[in-house]
Amino acid sequence: MAFSPTAPTTPDSYSWFAEALLAWYPRHRRDLPWRHTRDPYLIWLSEVILQQTRVKQGLPYYLTFSSHYPTVQDLAAALPDEVLRHWQGLGYYSRARNMHHTAQQVVTEFGGRFPDSYAGLLLLKGVGQYTAAAVASFAYDEQVAVLDGNVFRVLARVFGLHHDIAAPASRKQFQQLADQLIPADHPAEFNQAIMEFGALQCTPAKPDCMFCPMQSRCFAFQHGLVAELPVKSKAKAARTRYFHYLVLRHADRVYLRKRGPKDIWEGLYDFALHETDSAELTGVELLAAVERLGGRMVTGRAEEPAVTARHILSHQKVEARFHEVWLAGPLSAAATSAGLAAYRSEEVEQLPKSILITNYISKKQI
Repeated sequence: MAFSPTAPTTPDSYSWFAEALLAWYPRHRRDLPWRHTRDPYLIWLSEVILQQTRVKQGLPYYLTFSSHYPTVQDLAAALPDEVLRHWQGLGYYSRARNMHHTAQQVVTEFGGRFPDSYAGLLLLKGVGQYTAAAVASFAYDEQVAVLDGNVFRVLARVFGLHHDIAAPASRKQFQQLADQLIPADHPAEFNQAIMEFGALQCTPAKPDCMFCPMQSRCFAFQHGLVAELPVKSKAKAARTRYFHYLVLRHADRVYLRKRGPKDIWEGLYDFALHETDSAELTGVELLAAVERLGGRMVTGRAEEPAVTARHILSHQKVEARFHEVWLAGPLSAAATSAGLAAYRSEEVEQLPKSILITNYISKKQI
């Protein structure tokens, strides 16, 4: 029978679930560095990095950050551009900015020590229910259940929950069940186990149901609903944006600017940008865009074909064209007002950039 959040339960109603998970976990868990520490800072660091990121991709970033910033004080003292530079390529850059702010908050408001409870951790900027539960249980053994994508999937399949996991109102139903399942004597191991179970056994596609210890009790398996659970409504179609980058070059320098707030890639560096409603930019439009920045193109030099690239984000697609423009002289003051500054290649290397810009620079050897 599917789980009913209003059905009466006893403390041992679902003890079999925790027992099965805790027996499965020691035989299958991956050896990951953040599982060998009780330091709330390092645990928090790993959780921030792994949000919306697979372990294989996030592990090198965890090693980099824990090496460069071994304590929360080190991270708090770092320059924002430096933090973003180390985050480069991981995506969802707001995580890096929030992480830096949180580190500074821990130092300035909490004396450099992370709060030692779930409720206290929720007071930190950028720390939501999942991260607070993970740190509270892993660092302090607090009995508070985590809910991430893996946990939603496991609970939906095993207990037959048909609530839409994309709907905020569904969280209460899943949290109520998870809170009943987590044992008081092994909260940290249980949370690690259920997330690992979802990552390795009860995967989104092609879960290993034939060798699953939950098989005989799994609602989805017994009712042929493994492919249908969890229920998740489709996200809105991503909009397409057309970016025309003006790669303005003079002598041994190239002009870049720091992106402002309230848009993608906030705080990262890119070239002068001319955004349009189409993928095409005529020669006349290109010349006008350069002149608005106070630039004068070198005459008699053949214009190179624009380099095209596509970058897909969670909520939008970027169709980019890179137009390399050689200037007859340095840009005027208009460029400064647009935030543009000239950089040598070794300086460009040190700036935090999106993977779209990084790939172009690498290809063109700027």
